[in-house]
Amino acid sequence: MSHDTLSNAVDASEAILVLTNLPDQMAATRLAESLVNARLAACVNIMAPCTSVYRWQGNIETASEIPLLIKTNRAQYSALQQAIVQQHPYELPEILCVPISTGLPAYLAWLNEETTA
Repeated sequence: MSHDTLSNAVDASEAILVLTNLPDQMAATRLAESLVNARLAACVNIMAPCTSVYRWQGNIETASEIPLLIKTNRAQYSALQQAIVQQHPYELPEILCVPISTGLPAYLAWLNEETTA
């Protein structure tokens, strides 16, 4: 592994993928645009609708939801989580943070640049 590869691996450790689901396309688009506009995310992928099955308040529920894949960095996570909670229509929104172990160095540099005020 070259020195450049090692330094890029360190940079990648700051990159994260945050997952959440919204009830409809309008809410998903509104949240995605808000997060990118505020530089809390470099990019948000609005995925195709999916069916979620889960237990809520003792009942098995089924709902159509729009998944979001939010690319950002660790420094923005706290503010990102707060923004999602404030704007999300659910009482208890799914917010999961997945570390990114590595990636295309130029993409990771762009991600960092776009999430830095």
